[in-house]
Amino acid sequence: MTPASRSEGRSGPARDWLDAHVNLERGDRLTDPSASVPSPTLDRIQHLVAVLGDPQTAYPVVHVTGTNGKSSTARMTAALLAAKGLSVGLYTSPHLTHVNERLQWNGQWIDDEALDGLLDAIRGVEDLVLEATGRTPTFFEIMTAAAFMWFADNAVDAAVIEVGLGGTWDATNVADATVAVVTNIGIDHVEFLGPTRYGIAKEKAGIVKEGSILILGETDPELAPLFEAGPTPSRIHRRDVDFGVRANTMAHEGRLVTLYAPGGEYDEVFLRAHGAHQADNAACALAAAESFFGYERFEASVAEVAFGGLELPGRLEVVGRHPLVLLDGAHNAEGAEALAASLAEEFPSGGRTLVVGMLRERDPQEMLEALGLLEAERLVVCRPPSPRALDPEALAAAAQRAAMPRAMIDVADSVPEALARALAVTPDDGQVVVTGSLYTVGAARAVLVPR
Repeated sequence: MTPASRSEGRSGPARDWLDAHVNLERGDRLTDPSASVPSPTLDRIQHLVAVLGDPQTAYPVVHVTGTNGKSSTARMTAALLAAKGLSVGLYTSPHLTHVNERLQWNGQWIDDEALDGLLDAIRGVEDLVLEATGRTPTFFEIMTAAAFMWFADNAVDAAVIEVGLGGTWDATNVADATVAVVTNIGIDHVEFLGPTRYGIAKEKAGIVKEGSILILGETDPELAPLFEAGPTPSRIHRRDVDFGVRANTMAHEGRLVTLYAPGGEYDEVFLRAHGAHQADNAACALAAAESFFGYERFEASVAEVAFGGLELPGRLEVVGRHPLVLLDGAHNAEGAEALAASLAEEFPSGGRTLVVGMLRERDPQEMLEALGLLEAERLVVCRPPSPRALDPEALAAAAQRAAMPRAMIDVADSVPEALARALAVTPDDGQVVVTGSLYTVGAARAVLVPR
């Protein structure tokens, strides 16, 4: 089992039951193992939430999708709504170290007792789903239903829900978005979403419901019609037209940004996040939160509190010094390029060691080159704790094809082993960057940031 694909942190009947279910994050299949893509359906989750009383209808939802940045944007949106005084639920995935991370209420993880109680309730109605659909719910469907129930039980004023994969057929899409957010469109998860940006955009557009307000962070004009072709949003706000970034500079432990949204402009707000790309996510979040409140311009203090107190685990996160240790969950070429650009701007290296573990679905040479492999002094490749892990020897071979000498490459069988090796060979004034997969980052974080 893996940190990002099972219920770490507690054992017992409820967690064992949860972990026994099909889990696509773990690499399980809903159909025959030889089939490339399980048949998409919302039948199981629709029946599940129906027998639970449709808890997802008890509060308004901000629904967030996108190829990159959706988790950061969801967290920023939740922080803005909370700073405005609302009781806010937040559902994200996958988790880094504990499954409890996925469900948050006012910034706090769900505790073990509450989560186990929700799982027991779902377990009690599982046979009804099996009878109606011929299959039991998946791990993700169970966790999604648990989140909807918990937020209803706590009478939240709003829930910010991050899509797990795609949009149309994602289990979270049984909720009807008051505000739908699409951060961007890139190539990822081609085994499920297809190989074209057009097809991926069409899938993500599925979260837009009749009357939703759409916050569209993707700026490609060829993709925009897809978001107008289905259910009609009440309004569409487009990045670089209705919201965006006026200024974006480095600051101590983050960025100093000037943002604009439908309600107005926000000058020189401190954003506690590394990476210039996070300003775009913040602009999306600001537009979403303003739209939720009817385009009201927030007081400056709301943005300052929300953005200044952000916690974005595994997103260019500093977790050690001497040497500097950075964790970033970049797991596709676009994310790797954004990471490389951020490192060049904010963390010019006195000697960089890359620790990289990837999944089999990725092109290892493309990823390594996007990360700026040849800018590093050393590469330590490892096996992420996932059945979908790419063999580290294959990753080492890809690095050699990308022109890194074999003498500069170390191979480790586990993330802790790779981390220990990287820390041993990196000088105090250097840096260790752990990336390639959220599974890799989660395993490293479990070592470096014990809860």
